[in-house]
Amino acid sequence: MGPNSMKSFMLIVFISMCTSQITEAQKGLTLSTFTVTSRSITVQWTKVSGVHSYKVTATPKNSPGTPVFVQFNGVIAIGSVSSLSPNTYYTVRVEALDNTGQVLSAAEIIQTTAPEVPSLEQAYSKMSDSITAEWSPVPGATSYVLRAEDGTSVIETTVADSPGTVRNLKPSTQYVIRVMSVNAGGRSQPSLSKKAKTVVAAPILHSSSPANDMIVVTWDPVYMAVGYTFSLIKVGSDKRVRVNTTETNITFTDLEAGTTYSIKGNAWDSNNTLGDDYTITQITRPAVPSSIQVSFTGRSMGVMISWSFVEGADNFTALSSNGQNCSSSEDNCVISPLTCGQNYSISVIASNRAGPSNPSKPEDFLTFPCAPENIKIEEPSPGNLTVSWSKVIYGEYYMAFVKRGDGKEEQCNTTLDRCTYDSECGFTYFISVFAYNGAGQSPSGKVLNYTTAPCCPDNVVPALVSSDTLEITWSPVRGAEIYETTAADGTNQVHCNDTATVCALSSLKCNTRFSVIITSCNEIRGCNTTCKNQYIETAPCTPQIWNITQITSSNYSVSWTADNKEANYTVRALGKAESYSCRTSGRSCQITNLPCGSVFDVSAIAFTSAGESLPSYTLPLETGPCCPENFTVSQATQSMTNVTWSPGKGAQSYITMLNSTHGEAKCHTLQTHCLLGCITCGVNYTVSMQAISGTGHKSQCTYHGFSSSACCPMSVKLYRVGNNTIRVYWRSTGSLHNYTADLYGSLANYTCSPSPGASYCDVTEVACRDVYSVVVVPVSMDGTKVKFCPRRIYSVSCSGSNVGMVVYRGKRSLG
Repeated sequence: MGPNSMKSFMLIVFISMCTSQITEAQKGLTLSTFTVTSRSITVQWTKVSGVHSYKVTATPKNSPGTPVFVQFNGVIAIGSVSSLSPNTYYTVRVEALDNTGQVLSAAEIIQTTAPEVPSLEQAYSKMSDSITAEWSPVPGATSYVLRAEDGTSVIETTVADSPGTVRNLKPSTQYVIRVMSVNAGGRSQPSLSKKAKTVVAAPILHSSSPANDMIVVTWDPVYMAVGYTFSLIKVGSDKRVRVNTTETNITFTDLEAGTTYSIKGNAWDSNNTLGDDYTITQITRPAVPSSIQVSFTGRSMGVMISWSFVEGADNFTALSSNGQNCSSSEDNCVISPLTCGQNYSISVIASNRAGPSNPSKPEDFLTFPCAPENIKIEEPSPGNLTVSWSKVIYGEYYMAFVKRGDGKEEQCNTTLDRCTYDSECGFTYFISVFAYNGAGQSPSGKVLNYTTAPCCPDNVVPALVSSDTLEITWSPVRGAEIYETTAADGTNQVHCNDTATVCALSSLKCNTRFSVIITSCNEIRGCNTTCKNQYIETAPCTPQIWNITQITSSNYSVSWTADNKEANYTVRALGKAESYSCRTSGRSCQITNLPCGSVFDVSAIAFTSAGESLPSYTLPLETGPCCPENFTVSQATQSMTNVTWSPGKGAQSYITMLNSTHGEAKCHTLQTHCLLGCITCGVNYTVSMQAISGTGHKSQCTYHGFSSSACCPMSVKLYRVGNNTIRVYWRSTGSLHNYTADLYGSLANYTCSPSPGASYCDVTEVACRDVYSVVVVPVSMDGTKVKFCPRRIYSVSCSGSNVGMVVYRGKRSLG
């Protein structure tokens, strides 16, 4: 049966066992396993009342065999079945019997016996805290339990197979060793014992390297040890040194400096049995550094010490005679800062975790000179600077550095105690002086600064803001923190102080020449008094317009007053979309060709070479309104005329007039049309208009004449003349005109014209039994008919097939 089959079998047994317990428990008896050995199973049960005895039966489950049973009295609740086979599944049944042997209650479980007892072959110790045992495998065992007893304690451990090791034991101690096999049922009985003794413990080593060719090892005495064995091996080498001793310390000499060694130690007992080993590593101290060199690091005011690298050194320390030192893991380090003008000696030691080496041979050196003192700066004349200082001990020569504010730098190399430089305005100069010798440069002494006077402003540009205000701008200059501007005309002065490069001089007299000077200043040096002045003239004074006179409808004369010398003047008339101007050196000029119907603001400005004045106060100028275009006169009726026109620019109202020898017709309106009544027909009229602005400005407009149409004839009548002929008769107004008579019927229309001077005409072939609208109108020379003459209505009857009676039915206008 394989492992998987065994697991399945055990699961089935467990389920069966549980099922049995539940079933029997309902009858009052429960059963469980108490202990198991290789050849016995001990069970326990619950008591049942009225029981005389209990019978325990063990029957092999999966292999042939004779059941084994044992009977116990009724007061016992635990019992064992012996003489069983190892590693075998049994069905264990407990029956509760009365005094007649009748079964009152029963319960069953399935239980396997433990494997066979192993046969222990040997036990031995190689480590001071463990013993290893070997045995023959046992069928059915899933693991083994090793037991070690020293008379005062028992230590057990579970292992999977042989050999097995029990640990956490005492060194140099005798133990009794047994082994038990284990399966799902439990443990077997212990095997026959073997005795084994643990070896001595290893010495706990402590090492040090007091010198670069020596290692000292010490340890505490080991229990039951009578001697010790040590092996010394150079790491990375096969060379080995082996030493035996009975002491608790040992010294290894003639070793290599800065080299790592591995040291292994064992203790042995009186039987010459080696115990555990203990291994440590120890590095020897490094060798003394050599090739020591000292070099200066220039302006860092330090000294660099370098050396040859030493094998096995983790760190190096350079020591100076004045107590300063530096450390490095490389082959150099820097001591900084040094004290100027001193003699020093330097030695170097190498170190690792074993300790430091001996110091190297000292190297002597002289430090750099001290910084110069009493540094002074003087400017004997503008553009020249002199720097001086006190000489110092050990100073062989000096270098003075002058750095300008813009970064430009100059230097002076001298053995004297002074240097001279060129300087410029508006700069701050920073001066430092160094002393030098063979060791290098001294520390920087006191750094001084000197500021020259600010430069004078240039690119001065005056600009007129107004006739009494002058704005002056200039380019910023070096060194200037504030600017003072002064303008003087001989009697008065105006000042302006500002940090900006612009100044507005106000309240100046117009049309005046001023002397202007701009001085640059700073807090350190004050003001530069060498700056030059220049002359600036203010703008002319503002003229004042006192009169505007109309010369013609489009020309106007403007006059003004002004107190200026050699000034020209420009007069501007500014409208909404256009402007007009005139220019003169006098006190008046004409603005011409101004458009009608416009409003202008008129102002005057004076000009000189210095600029222009402020404009004068503005006076309004309004031209007369424009005459309307597209003026049309048309006759609406015989005595009424309709006049229309397009709007005139600038006009608010209109007065239209028709004049003749017979009288005058007039209308005043805000519209662009009007009706003129009381017109006499056949009369020639002159036509005129006045366009009037909102402020009362008038423009007289004249148009072509108008002739009223001829008068309409009077007493228009129809008469029957012949069979189908009708005569149209009228009475003329006295003027000789040509006329036309028109008859409009529902069946036909008829027209007739008389001979010149006649007052009638005949219409032939007139259809009877119809109503006719009859109108007689004058005809103008160009053939145009008057359209406003009235119509008369006549009804024409039939007499047989000819025209019968003509009856007047009334009249109506042509419209």
